[in-house]
Amino acid sequence: MPVLAVNKRANFDYDIQEIYEAGLVLLGYEVKSIKTGHVSLKGSYVTFKKSRGKNLPEAYLTNAHIPLYKFAGDWPGYEPLRARKLLLKKKEIRYLMGKKDEQGLTLIPIKIYTKHSFIKLEFGVGKGRKKYDKREVIKKRELDREVRTLTKGQLRITN
Repeated sequence: MPVLAVNKRANFDYDIQEIYEAGLVLLGYEVKSIKTGHVSLKGSYVTFKKSRGKNLPEAYLTNAHIPLYKFAGDWPGYEPLRARKLLLKKKEIRYLMGKKDEQGLTLIPIKIYTKHSFIKLEFGVGKGRKKYDKREVIKKRELDREVRTLTKGQLRITN
């Protein structure tokens, strides 16, 4: 399960509560571009759009940048930031729509990876962090790092 792209800001800017996996509907040259590592999840998010003739909206990955595969030739009208459909079950879509309607919750892409021969998106339901929350996370991470280095040093001395 090689990871092709990671949204580094997701865990820092949001408090992730639940994680989901979804397939992506892509064009052939987009798949090749992603598998070569040319994809960016920075600033992307998951939205719901109503489709014609269907009662239930569909989930889309919005604002993810997938450039044109360099050996694909010239594709006029190609949009690297177009919305790409996510493959989710109806039950999951209903649940996620309810979560998104709650105040302050957002659907944030975390990473894109391959599972067997398919490209999957891992996204989470998260609540945005305030600036002071981010500072607390940094302090806690540095404190944990110090504790680990101190305990490693003690373990070496005693052995």
